Amino acid sequence: MSVKLTAGQLAHLKKLSDENNVISALAIDQRGSLKKMIAAAANQPSNETEIVDFKKAVSAELTKYASSILLDPEYGLPAANVRDDNAGLLLSYEKTGYDATEPGRFPDLIDDQSALRIAEEGGDAVKFLLYYDTDESDAINDRKKAFVERVGAEAKANDLPMFLELVSYDANMDSVTDEAYSKVKPHKVIEMTKEFSNPRYNVAVLKLEVPVNQKFVEGFTEDGVTPVYTKAEAAAYYKEQSDATDLPFIFLSAGVTNELFLKELQFAKDAGSTFNGVLCGRATWKNGVKPFAADGEEAGKQWLQTEGKANIDRLNKVLATTATPWTNKVTTD
Repeated sequence: MSVKLTAGQLAHLKKLSDENNVISALAIDQRGSLKKMIAAAANQPSNETEIVDFKKAVSAELTKYASSILLDPEYGLPAANVRDDNAGLLLSYEKTGYDATEPGRFPDLIDDQSALRIAEEGGDAVKFLLYYDTDESDAINDRKKAFVERVGAEAKANDLPMFLELVSYDANMDSVTDEAYSKVKPHKVIEMTKEFSNPRYNVAVLKLEVPVNQKFVEGFTEDGVTPVYTKAEAAAYYKEQSDATDLPFIFLSAGVTNELFLKELQFAKDAGSTFNGVLCGRATWKNGVKPFAADGEEAGKQWLQTEGKANIDRLNKVLATTATPWTNKVTTD
């Protein structure tokens, strides 16, 4: 099995990838969280201009080394306009966060956005983020499935690939980073990987979490922390996740450090995972927020030109030996 794309979708997917058909994408579609990061670094409230300017700096300095960049249309279009000529563009379709007025973490779309407008803005893909708990009620999850069906159909109708970003959670737990959630995370991640690989959703590429919390894997824990998984158990989960889909899939960095993300990619490769690249956000640029917000734009650019570039260089070096080209997972009409 493989995903069937239109010729137009395939051309856009190639634009988003490197010469080896591996996706080495930079993600900076953060909105609310980035606003908080800039405010904390500057020790004063942030404004929209600072958010726009930081995204522009990241795009201008780092897309020279990435195959593509993910941005949001609310603050990110000026950054899209200063990206490298060879870098593809993904644009977010969903509002930041989720609806907190009712249970279920339901998504919402940006009011003045559409797949057609994403195409008109020069986007090569529609990116849609979904929070999903496979064990939540059918009443909640069926609404989410229908939502994805609509977005996928709309993206395909506009000849754009849809990148579906899946973020797991447990409706009965407050934290996804602690030991208790680590025990159920593999089940949550693998089951949603299976579900949204169904052709009815018209997903072109899945953007996935790694299936374990690596900080609770034997050999990766901090002093005094009891592992949740042995290395063999963790490796089996990576392989099971990979086997759960016929679609191209890429890993998101989920806020971990650059160093840990690189170790996760190598661990995935060693486990037999056939992942096809990354969409890496905070692991690349997070530490550049402080010099940018506290010391000024030039200091921020200096960090991006040195440390930020080094982060991507390390990532690209690891991807060259770990990621699999997506070509054998794709056919065209």
